[in-house]
Amino acid sequence: MATAGKVIKCKAAVAWEPNKPVVIEEIEVAPPQANEVRIKIVATSVCHSDLYHLFESMHKDGFPTVLGHEGAGIVESVGPGVTEFQPGDKVIPLFLSQCKECHLCKNPRTNQCEVAWTRINQAIMAGVESRFTCKGKRVLQFMGTSTFSEYTVINQTAVAKIDPAAPLDKVCLLGCGICTGYGAAVNTAKVEPGSTCAVFGLGAVGLAAVMGCKAAGAKRIIAVDVNPDKFENAKVFGATDFVNPKDHDKPIHEVLTKMTSGGVDYSLECVGNVQVMRSALESSAQGWGVSVIVGWTDLHDIVIRPVHLISGRTWKGSMFGGFKSKDGVSKMVKDYLDKKLKVDEFISHNMTLDQANDAIELMKNCKCIRAVMSVSPP
Repeated sequence: MATAGKVIKCKAAVAWEPNKPVVIEEIEVAPPQANEVRIKIVATSVCHSDLYHLFESMHKDGFPTVLGHEGAGIVESVGPGVTEFQPGDKVIPLFLSQCKECHLCKNPRTNQCEVAWTRINQAIMAGVESRFTCKGKRVLQFMGTSTFSEYTVINQTAVAKIDPAAPLDKVCLLGCGICTGYGAAVNTAKVEPGSTCAVFGLGAVGLAAVMGCKAAGAKRIIAVDVNPDKFENAKVFGATDFVNPKDHDKPIHEVLTKMTSGGVDYSLECVGNVQVMRSALESSAQGWGVSVIVGWTDLHDIVIRPVHLISGRTWKGSMFGGFKSKDGVSKMVKDYLDKKLKVDEFISHNMTLDQANDAIELMKNCKCIRAVMSVSPP
């Protein structure tokens, strides 16, 4: 392409400081260096992790940054040493690397990668490297991706090549939320046919977890949320029951334990709240229940008692649904194209990058499942 090897000036939504609106700015995106890929972002959506960084963790060294890690686009150019990708490829950026060479990538028991956390400074939720500048200042790349920009540069270990038939304004959601929730049920919890499940939190990740429980053959899926308006959405993805903790005068784990005659086989916490994580654990059956932490937070400790686990429960964590990122995303895109996976049903709003603040407010106020923003023409 004519832009290969040159600095690209383009539009991006820059978060200059925490707890403030993002600003649509012209930024400069440098050419990809060795083992990097420059991508034209076609579509992206807002995930709760974007809001977590902007409104909750608010690390002073994590700004200015370009948010966004749930997107899809087209390769514009590649740096030296890149052989897996070429201009024109449809791709999904990944916040979790898969180098396929380290001992973690070669271990089937984990989806972690040695490259992943050397590439990302976890404390500030940004890439160690950045190819962005704006008004003479270096701008961070959120989670090493930054999909709230017309162009971005990403290490090739954190890019998944996808089927060229895939609609980018739909499959962009597979860059985080859907894979995270669905995989937590299927890969991490390993939900079994005929089982009883409880999913705490009915945002996109929770709804994807409900969908995963159904795909795994669960016979009863209890959706738990304080917003009763979300139950209709949950039913679309397979929920059989809905419980609003506000409707009860006793702890939610006691309600679920009574409903299920001893607790659920599997519980999944998709909120990112330490109190809810404990409730989810206590809701699982004492002798064999499995509880999975899916929601992200790094602000508080969880307090439990040893007896919660000694009796036989298993407590697990799940990042990106346990999917090895490149392989998992490519397969999930194929499953969507083969009509084995719901994706369109998660999209409640279609917007543009210029409306980024509106999309963020919708997510902040729980008024959307996913708002997909068009960024560049395909």
